[in-house]
Amino acid sequence: MRAPLPRGPVSAQVLSWLKGRVAPDVPHVRRLLQEPSADIICDEDRQLTLWTLYELHYTGFDDIGAGWEWSPECLAVRRVLETEFEHHMRASTRDTVRAVCARAGGVAERLFALVLEDDSPSLGRYIQRQADRSEAVEFLIHRSIYNLKEADAHTWAIPRLTGAAKVALVELQYDEYGTGNLDRLHSQMFADTLRACGLDSSVGAYIDEVPAVTLSLNNGLTMFGLHRRLTAAAMGHLAAFEASSSQPSRQVARGLRRLGFPEPAAAYFDEHVEADAVHEQVATRNICEVLVTQDPRRSEDVFFGAAAGIYLDARVAGYVLNAWATGRSALLPELPAPDVLGA
Repeated sequence: MRAPLPRGPVSAQVLSWLKGRVAPDVPHVRRLLQEPSADIICDEDRQLTLWTLYELHYTGFDDIGAGWEWSPECLAVRRVLETEFEHHMRASTRDTVRAVCARAGGVAERLFALVLEDDSPSLGRYIQRQADRSEAVEFLIHRSIYNLKEADAHTWAIPRLTGAAKVALVELQYDEYGTGNLDRLHSQMFADTLRACGLDSSVGAYIDEVPAVTLSLNNGLTMFGLHRRLTAAAMGHLAAFEASSSQPSRQVARGLRRLGFPEPAAAYFDEHVEADAVHEQVATRNICEVLVTQDPRRSEDVFFGAAAGIYLDARVAGYVLNAWATGRSALLPELPAPDVLGA
């Protein structure tokens, strides 16, 4: 994968460092970030910069050296962006988290209730009933940013867990990674879906086409995975993700068949109808409930991770459905060439 095109002064500056065009200048970038974003979830420059810095911890970029992964300059910029992003997510979910913490019942029951009570717009329902082929393709492009490296961010939690919670997460991730069968690797199955629909299945192929709101969904998950202090939030996110996936997967599979896509296009979503019905029990009861039993202080972060995941999903769905309702594409228009933005 090649590095993305910049979307503003911060990403232009950071990408210029990473490509060796200019020397790192952290004070300059901090000055650029001094004014808070009006809405960091939809801030193209900030989210693209954070995504780029995070991607250094995955497979990286063909045109950026691996040595940048832990550079002090990258970490300093990342810290500024993460602080603002986390503050926004905590502020946006504060009332929800307080209500869940105050509710009676076990951790699993409260997580399931949180998911069931979510009344956000449903992309799955729209794909099943109303989407045309071009909208279904756009949906898959949005999903490709996460699904082509599915489960990887949650895997960072394995060495940070102990006992039964660690065993349960390894069990869940073993299934995500295909139970030893490459053809059943979930990221591989999604790549098969993309190819069946005539799309590029290479990682990051559509990074310059997806908006900030989609990057924010991925950035939230990566932030939870990378920070040990947020391990409980990562597991809460996992629980909400699994508990809210089975029905939308069924809806998307039906929509792809309704629209006449080849049968292999729906296989990934068929797999998740059954798999996530099992995974939700493992994630809520065998991981999150155990974590809170081990340390009750983790409950708030478990619920924060779940609420943040639901919040970010809702922002994506709202953005995409609003674009389609007004006759627009939910993808970005063609970005200017790098020299226009100064990279």
